[in-house]
Amino acid sequence: MITLFWCPQTRASRILWLLEEMDVPFEIRMIDIRKPESKNDPDFAASSPMGKVPAIMDMTANGTVHMADSAAIGLYLADRYPASGLAPAVDDPSRGDYLYWMTYTPGVIEPAMAEKMNNWEVGRATSGWGNFDLMVDVLEKGVETGPWLLGERFSAADVLVGSSVYFMKLFGVLPDSRALAAYADRCLARPAYQKALARDAELVV
Repeated sequence: MITLFWCPQTRASRILWLLEEMDVPFEIRMIDIRKPESKNDPDFAASSPMGKVPAIMDMTANGTVHMADSAAIGLYLADRYPASGLAPAVDDPSRGDYLYWMTYTPGVIEPAMAEKMNNWEVGRATSGWGNFDLMVDVLEKGVETGPWLLGERFSAADVLVGSSVYFMKLFGVLPDSRALAAYADRCLARPAYQKALARDAELVV
């Protein structure tokens, strides 16, 4: 059984979406990361050394898996439960593009968003993520032929990147881009994402 450590208005919502796409049994454990006592949960402490969400605990026949970070969790779940069809096989030629986009959110989008929201001045040639404009340009090219990052195939990469595009929209930093707006709409139209957003809202109450 998979346990998702969840807190409202956090990145944990994207793993909730991923789990809904996978259609595997899971449970949600509320962890208010804004309160120091959240670290008193031993399972959460084992899963997330930094005390952040998302984090999961997966009890398997070979032992219990503890892990945190959206990209790491997404890579693990999509490979661990291949029946979901959310990850290309290791020998699939599209695996390279898949791995690139799986790490694009933490490695490029999120630092570029921080740059934008904090008005940082960064060197496009020297910063690992380039800069906000470069991030947007590459992302637009990645989704414009679509409908998904791997063409006709929806994957776990679309969960990470799609949720990031949605977050940019919520935070008011999504640029005026027809390609990104259409991609966000396609993501939001997925039943699993709608179910995850509705469940996320219910859990807050």
